Amino acid sequence: MFKPISLYIGLRYTRARRSNHFISFIALVSMIGLTLGVAVLITVLSVMNGFDRELKNRVLGMIPQATVSSNQILTDWPTLAEKIKQHPHVAGVAPFTQLQGMLTAQGQVAGLMVSGIDPKYERNVSIIQNHMTAGSIDNLKKGDFGIVLGKQMTDALGLGLGDNVTLVLPEATPSPAGVVPRFKRFKIVGIFSIGAEVDSTMGYIALNDASTLLRLPDGAQGIRMKMDDIFQAPVVANEIVRDLPPGFYASDWTYTQGNLFNAIQMEKAMVSLLLFLIVLVAAFNIVSSLVMVVTDKKADIAILRTLGASPATITKIFMVQGTVIGVIGTVSGAILGIIFASSVSNIVGWINNVLGLHLFDAYFINYLPSYLRWQDVAVIVTVSLVLSFLATVYPALRAAKVQPAEALRYE
Repeated sequence: MFKPISLYIGLRYTRARRSNHFISFIALVSMIGLTLGVAVLITVLSVMNGFDRELKNRVLGMIPQATVSSNQILTDWPTLAEKIKQHPHVAGVAPFTQLQGMLTAQGQVAGLMVSGIDPKYERNVSIIQNHMTAGSIDNLKKGDFGIVLGKQMTDALGLGLGDNVTLVLPEATPSPAGVVPRFKRFKIVGIFSIGAEVDSTMGYIALNDASTLLRLPDGAQGIRMKMDDIFQAPVVANEIVRDLPPGFYASDWTYTQGNLFNAIQMEKAMVSLLLFLIVLVAAFNIVSSLVMVVTDKKADIAILRTLGASPATITKIFMVQGTVIGVIGTVSGAILGIIFASSVSNIVGWINNVLGLHLFDAYFINYLPSYLRWQDVAVIVTVSLVLSFLATVYPALRAAKVQPAEALRYE
């Protein structure tokens, strides 16, 4: 089978056992460094992509992506909802009334952000119905004073489905005994589990029950929107408000979660840059190993030149050798990185549970997410191969400049 002489000799040099073991060691270190660099980069980027995805799908699937609110209660909110839904970038609308309070049960107290919702409309803008572990949001009916809570909240209070809990509102009510907070007993009719911070901070009651608690007419404070593109939420919300009468104002997720999203993006960029330095160091190791190979093989180069090999042929021989190191290191790293990225969530979760480390208590989700993007793998592999190839240029050109007479003088 025909093989170009440069490819044949380059592959032969790669497979051969060198008399200089230090050169072999440097080449091995270069290959291992490249493998580890690519594997770690793929794994870490997958984890950062996982945090990014969980923020979009879970947290932004529960909190409003954008809202249009009014200074007055909206008794005719269905008309406003239909008008807002006409916007091409609005995928769903739902009414809401929001209030803050504290839950008390069995001598324990916890703060809570309570949203009054209409279950029929809420399905259009929230993922809560897909994450119910007990009960249903359909159990929220006017006058029943039912409440849907997150699993972290019910576990913290030692409650379950059907138990009663007291909601304490910060508004004070005058009484013969003085000014006292407003209390209302609710029955837990649903429990959801998103696996994020919202499990311990959010609760849902019927829209009309929220109006009753606030002593307002039946209606809504505003309209919550789901976007076809969450990054267009600020622009779309402002466009909608401009077309409405005075007294309406807009808000969106960038006010509450924007800093967190920007922090994830910044960390992803900085970590990627730092890890690419590992790949760059491995590429420099390829340079050093090939330079030593050229020095070690001067006699062989001289013999090839006397047999008629051109400088271009000599250049290709050593470029083949360095490229083989780069290809093996990159491919091995990509395989390991894909394996690690696919299993890191289970591995870290197991370590966290067995050792009781509570590693994710400070994060907005309670586990380590991982999302492998093949576009990232392609970019990392391409950059690694390019760096490995470029690392072979200088040593190969140096080999081509070896003079046969000078190299064989002392042989």
